[in-house]
Amino acid sequence: MAVDLQRGGPQPGTVLRAIRLMLWSIVHFVFYFMQQVAELLAPLLLVLGLGWWALPRLVDAITTHEATADQQARDILNSISGTIPHTLVLAGHSLTPTGLIFDGLLLMALAALGATISAVAARGM
Repeated sequence: MAVDLQRGGPQPGTVLRAIRLMLWSIVHFVFYFMQQVAELLAPLLLVLGLGWWALPRLVDAITTHEATADQQARDILNSISGTIPHTLVLAGHSLTPTGLIFDGLLLMALAALGATISAVAARGM
């Protein structure tokens, strides 16, 4: 901070620059943190959703392919296919495979937005 020796205090422009720097630092921190969380969770949700979406289809494909083979294997595969849920309700939130895929893609978009805003904030500092 530059000090005006005649007036004995900081110059008026210096205080405004310090406030501006502090605000841009907070914006940079918030969006960079948001970006890190989104980059961590996005692939996890996307992979879980795709796996959950594909699993019943794979089991059904195996079941129909094995229909001419062993009856006992077909019964086991049918019981496994019936136990895969279409929706999970956790703490009042309904989770579906397509919802997890959409949330993963949405988090990827949020990470890209956070990176963009964080870069703009860094230039503003």
